[in-house]
Amino acid sequence: MKVNKLKLIFLLGAFASCSSSKTVVNNTQPVKNQNTTKPVKPVQNTSVAATKPVTTPPTDEIFRTNLPEIKREFRGAWIASVANINWPSRINLTVDQQKAEATNMLDMLKDNNFNAVIFQVRPSADALYTSNIEPWSYFLTGETGRAPYPNYDPLQFWIDEAHKRGMELHVWLNPYRAHHTNGGSVNSLSMVNKLSDIVVRLKNGMYWFDPANPKTQGHVSNVVKDIVKRYDIDAIHFDDYFYPYATYNKGADFPDNASWNEYLRNGGTLARADWRRDNVNKFVERIYKEIHAEKSHVRFGISPFGIWKPGYPEGIVGSSQYDELYADAKLWLNKGWVDYFSPQLYWPIDSPGQGFEKLLNWWKSENTMNRHLWPGLNTVEIKVSDRPTEIKNQVEISRQVLGKNAGEIHWSIAGLTRNTGMLPTLKNGPYKEKALVPKTPWLKTIALQTPTLFVTDDGSFAKTNWSVKNIGDVFQWVLFTQYNGVWETEILTLDQLSRDIPKFKDGKKLNAIAIKAIDRLGNESDYLAKKVN
Repeated sequence: MKVNKLKLIFLLGAFASCSSSKTVVNNTQPVKNQNTTKPVKPVQNTSVAATKPVTTPPTDEIFRTNLPEIKREFRGAWIASVANINWPSRINLTVDQQKAEATNMLDMLKDNNFNAVIFQVRPSADALYTSNIEPWSYFLTGETGRAPYPNYDPLQFWIDEAHKRGMELHVWLNPYRAHHTNGGSVNSLSMVNKLSDIVVRLKNGMYWFDPANPKTQGHVSNVVKDIVKRYDIDAIHFDDYFYPYATYNKGADFPDNASWNEYLRNGGTLARADWRRDNVNKFVERIYKEIHAEKSHVRFGISPFGIWKPGYPEGIVGSSQYDELYADAKLWLNKGWVDYFSPQLYWPIDSPGQGFEKLLNWWKSENTMNRHLWPGLNTVEIKVSDRPTEIKNQVEISRQVLGKNAGEIHWSIAGLTRNTGMLPTLKNGPYKEKALVPKTPWLKTIALQTPTLFVTDDGSFAKTNWSVKNIGDVFQWVLFTQYNGVWETEILTLDQLSRDIPKFKDGKKLNAIAIKAIDRLGNESDYLAKKVN
């Protein structure tokens, strides 16, 4: 009796299982995933005792669609170490305090949808990184040549922490300044003494390398190549200091008689001003080519003084970088010796002699090689009554002038924090959404492969994970989710490889998921999209 009852229960259970299985009909024409197994044909068996539910592994519902365009804009901030302007804030901070300041700055930038940091690692022939070429910076430890204790590499720390947050790290170097007046005493480890044959002293107490001396150019070239080779950086960045501003030498001419007379002895025919410009031009071209010879994806950017010459464009007045700094920045842009160009447009929109929009349009007209043009904004001390609104309006003007290749760099990170209204104005306005940096199509790189995408039903969520074979070339991900037929976009950091995506949100049903990989130059892989039932 007990045996018969057990048989009856088993047969009823088997019948119920067969009855409850459903056939899923899909009216779309998905692209079959080549990695999935082929559907298993059901085996015909008339024996009641051997009857089992027939399961058919579903074909992945991969499909092609029109994904929304990903928002792009370069949003950078300068972080100055010279004179402890931004970081570290004092020369006597402990290593832990230095790291805490750095991560707080990076968190603030990430939370407000910035995507790049311009970090000064060589303020004056010194190093905020491990170097065999130049000494540790006074601004880091309070003594030129003294390593931090316990020893660590600040540049490596900044790179790791920036990339962890999905932000680029641009290494900012001052090419010709040998010692700053705020940099403590000149000691035996200073490059002022080690390279005294190519260093001159200015009347304000600063020391400067002679830009015309081939030894200067070789030394700075070695510094740049060393950084590019050893560190996983995104760009090298120079500021506006080439030959020093006239005020640094109290109006007197730059003291380069030795190299000038050597040039004349060797048959040189250029006028002295042209000769100075020519040396800087050759140096800029050299640095650009050497960077890309070492690593093709590392960009080179320069942020020159915002006015090339008075009268360019008509009505512009002010200092002439061409005549005072011997920097023919227009030529560098015309020749394409930069990957991005950030003229320091530090004046208000309505400034009669240095109008922001007028100057930006002029620089755009000179951008014949279509390099990135991302103006520098004076977020710290622009002379207006309402700085947050002024900076917001300058961002909006930049977008109008530059289109999809827009961007800007804020001088400096202090300008974002000292004025309580600055960050809210930007985040609630032009920086409301995250953005990728614009692509750099003239720099070639290996194309990313299409990511894999796995989606499983977990009740209220679609458990989703993704990856790609050449993940070492990936910098970020872009995740697309479609609710009620409308795509939403989210930019994710490299370490985010999974997400539990709600199947219902705000009363809307999840229809599909897609993923793209983004490389170091902002290039997108092909996408993989899957339907969600």
